[in-house]
Amino acid sequence: QVQLVESGGGLVQAGGSLRLSCAASGIMYDVRAMGWYRQAPGKQRELVASMANSGRTNYADSVKGRFTISRDNAKNTVFLQMNSLKPEDTGVYYCNADRWPPGNSEMDYWGEGTLVTVSS
Repeated sequence: QVQLVESGGGLVQAGGSLRLSCAASGIMYDVRAMGWYRQAPGKQRELVASMANSGRTNYADSVKGRFTISRDNAKNTVFLQMNSLKPEDTGVYYCNADRWPPGNSEMDYWGEGTLVTVSS
């Protein structure tokens, strides 16, 4: 049984930094990428950053230059370094393992989320 467990969220002032971690356990099948999504109240869940198995990365325009995703495949862990945080970064951040076929997020593996709150 697969589990994705996020950690590292919390309260931080604007301009500060946080580092999120996601530890995976169990055997995951057909994973093509690992990533982070976030959801703020009243908004749709959005992709923040992802890294494919090839190492290719993808970032939302709003976080480019501020966030960095990395993976430690030997430890089955993915990280999100978040710098220069803004209040609009506030939300619940979810770890995601993207499975084949692409575009079918309902079949992906998901963590329970970790709350990030950025104060002005």
